[in-house]
Amino acid sequence: MSDFAPKYDTLLLRRERSRLYVTLNRPEVKNALNPTLIGELRSVFEVLRDRRDIKVMILRGAGGTFCAGADLKNMEQSFNEPPKPGEKDPIAVNNRQFGTFLELVNTAPQVVVAAVEGYAIAGGFGLLCVSDVAICTEDAGFAMSETAIGIVPAQIAPFVAARIGVPQTRHLALTAARFKGPEAYRLGIAHYLVKDSAALDAKLEEVLKQVDRCAPFANAATKAVVMKVGTEPLSSVLDFAADKFAEARRSPEAAEGLRAFAEKRPPRWAVE
Repeated sequence: MSDFAPKYDTLLLRRERSRLYVTLNRPEVKNALNPTLIGELRSVFEVLRDRRDIKVMILRGAGGTFCAGADLKNMEQSFNEPPKPGEKDPIAVNNRQFGTFLELVNTAPQVVVAAVEGYAIAGGFGLLCVSDVAICTEDAGFAMSETAIGIVPAQIAPFVAARIGVPQTRHLALTAARFKGPEAYRLGIAHYLVKDSAALDAKLEEVLKQVDRCAPFANAATKAVVMKVGTEPLSSVLDFAADKFAEARRSPEAAEGLRAFAEKRPPRWAVE
């Protein structure tokens, strides 16, 4: 992992073949988001953007909690000075940077798998909603809690709406409703619902074995196509999809995949 930092203050990284396990590591505050954690996680995703030897990234939290949202102590102490005349409010600038970070996660070429137990609240809930696959325990707790403390879920709301639709997002955001794993599964926030941490680990391994079967470039290209749906005219999306299909078809991956199919064996990427 030469492109990653040798050590992080708020993250734990572990590489296993084409899998990268990333653990949010501030258990004393339920892995609350602060500038250091967001910055370190952003740097990891910036490295991943150009890596094809890693095809899945597993995101979870230390201490039995995924992420309890922003570190409110840090928020309360920041940006006390009003903006200068003619300058954009630094609070808005900082908030928009979190949206840029979520965009980076959302568009990562890797499969991003979130393994959720404990809590996924506010910004942590937004982080969950930009994963490709989410597994949660029955007793995990969720909420868009921002409005209950007088602030706005500004940067996470568009990603939540893309995940579960505008009507459900309005309900969650405008009531700050708290709910558990079964409701997260019903809403489509989580793709898998499991009983406890042991079952979470077992389901995670099952999902990772499924991802192992998929070619890295084909997955990245497919994700890029899907991400354009609803944001561009259909004809433009289909043009882009055709170009990605041609790029994949002419790649070594497709040659290997077709050869492996003919020879009735797993392709190389499935066993590496």
